[in-house]
Amino acid sequence: MTRIEIARKGIITDEIKEVALSEGISHERLASDIADGLTVIPRNENHNIKPIGIGRGLRTKVNANIGTSKDKLSFAEEMEKLDVLIKYSADAVMDLSTGGPIKDLRRLLLRKSPISVGTVPIYEAAVRAAEVHGTIAKMTPDDLFNVIEGHAEEGVDFVTVHCGLTRKAIERLKYEGRVLDIVSRGGAFLLEWMVYNDKENPLYEQYDRLIEIAKKYDLTLSLGDGLRPGCLEDATDRSQLEELLTLGELRDKALEAGVQAIIEGPGHVPLNQIELNIRIQKEICKGAPFYVLGPLVTDIAMGYDHIAAAIGGAIAGAAGADFLCYVTPAEHIRLPNIEDVKEGLIASKIAAHAADIARGVPYAIELDKKMARCRKNLDWNGQIALSFNPDKVREWRAEVPPTEKEVCSMCGEFCAIRTVEKALRKDSSK
Repeated sequence: MTRIEIARKGIITDEIKEVALSEGISHERLASDIADGLTVIPRNENHNIKPIGIGRGLRTKVNANIGTSKDKLSFAEEMEKLDVLIKYSADAVMDLSTGGPIKDLRRLLLRKSPISVGTVPIYEAAVRAAEVHGTIAKMTPDDLFNVIEGHAEEGVDFVTVHCGLTRKAIERLKYEGRVLDIVSRGGAFLLEWMVYNDKENPLYEQYDRLIEIAKKYDLTLSLGDGLRPGCLEDATDRSQLEELLTLGELRDKALEAGVQAIIEGPGHVPLNQIELNIRIQKEICKGAPFYVLGPLVTDIAMGYDHIAAAIGGAIAGAAGADFLCYVTPAEHIRLPNIEDVKEGLIASKIAAHAADIARGVPYAIELDKKMARCRKNLDWNGQIALSFNPDKVREWRAEVPPTEKEVCSMCGEFCAIRTVEKALRKDSSK
């Protein structure tokens, strides 16, 4: 039985107990939300990892992407990136490799990762077709489904599958007048295949086959947004909503079959449209967990896209998005290096935490209360421990002159906290 089928029977597993305890909610509520498709636990039965919950009322989770390209093939560097992601508390990692021995890297990642691992199987299927036949167009549906099953069998916990990119959606796209038609790499691969073969998307046409694979391994489907907007001008347009309507229907089919599903969302969205996007998704997809890339609130933040994404992610999370995909400073420019990965993850973790505070998550609120008390007491060790990057804070504190070790070097002897404390102590002694 899958997690959904077990939850429907009212069975409280050790896994549910563990996740419920970490989130500070009741076992019964978590099991009910899993049964209703409002929360997922993305963990393949073949991957022994610490489980996490993504969904209603839980802490906002963060995914980080790594992976090779044809221009950069270093397993050692990708594993170092994984180490950084674990150190700075990523909740999940996705392998987006398109170069080199893709399967070998994925298997290495699955062996080493203590957190949930996701993939985009169309990448491997497309790369194989290009290598063997010289073109993605000669990929067969069997090629694609065999790759998906291979990922599931190896232990991948969740897969992005662009099932909502249909022929009808492509026709709408042609007349939409978008500035950037499709920026999703998986969506682009599928569109090319569909156009050259004059056939329907196999992930949509043979969705029942996908469901069977997912059910066999309790694989979580992340229903991808091949038509996500790639610039602000394309945000919340008919093409995006056309795909979302299809994803909502497919999510219902997955839930009926006992398969966990997440809905993926934009993308590039103006700040004033983010809350609207979350509300639309939650309504159309009946409260299913929502996974957003950013969203980026401006198109011109190159080199600082992690900041643009963190702004959007905080607003999206506060509005109800459940899962944020990080964006690195290298987005739109190059494959991220180790420092890019770290900065992107920390920015996204800050966004998720800010969203949790806005949604009243007790755990998040308590952390900020602790930080305030540490600052009140000039407890620098406590402040360092609570920070998102203790190493950076510790390094910067080491630069403070010995005469100002109790305070910061910005205020020094004029520290407001210490000044007020002394004054109030003197006043109370009168």
